[in-house]
Amino acid sequence: MSLADHKRLDVWVRGMDLAEAVYDAAKKMPKQEEYRLTAQMIRAAISIPANIAEGHTRATRRDYANFVSIARGSNAELETLLLLAERTELLTSEITRPMLSLSDEIARMLNKLHARLRETT
Repeated sequence: MSLADHKRLDVWVRGMDLAEAVYDAAKKMPKQEEYRLTAQMIRAAISIPANIAEGHTRATRRDYANFVSIARGSNAELETLLLLAERTELLTSEITRPMLSLSDEIARMLNKLHARLRETT
């Protein structure tokens, strides 16, 4: 495994893209959701690239895999929150669908990265 800068990882870049999209969508959420669903969505979105970055700086593959696992959980949390926002009509499917698609792409990338990190060298 290369110790290249985490900002060069496609999964980190896509995670940043998703976090940016969530921030944009948050502006469309009702004001009364600011400290409820909106805040939770933003925290989950930020957690994805943040945990990838933090894990990448860890000394062992096992530690890195643990942070990737946390990023996987945050991605699943965000997917759930986006689906809830759509079901409760706080966001339209036109807004949520691109983010859900990106979330699915990130999930696949994180799963592959996690499996690679868990391989014995």
